[in-house]
Amino acid sequence: MAEQIVAVQKNEDGDIVKMKLSSGQVVDYKQAQQMADNGEIEHVNTFKGRDGDKHLRSDADGDPSNNLDNLPQF
Repeated sequence: MAEQIVAVQKNEDGDIVKMKLSSGQVVDYKQAQQMADNGEIEHVNTFKGRDGDKHLRSDADGDPSNNLDNLPQF
C-alpha cells in the first residue's frame, strides 16, 4: 500500500520543504517527488512548471482541504 502525505513543513517563504507520510516517515521535497514518480505516494503527481523545474502537487479532486498547501504543518 502506498503512503499518503499527512502533514507538511514550510520554510520562512511559505514553500513546502518537508512532508510527513502516513507511516510517520519525514521526507524532503525532492525525495517526495521521486517517491511520487515511483508510485510510492498516493494522490500526488509531479509536473514540469513554467520555470522548467519539476513540482509536486496533489491530484485534482475538487476538494481544496487536501491540497498540499492546506495540510496541517508539523
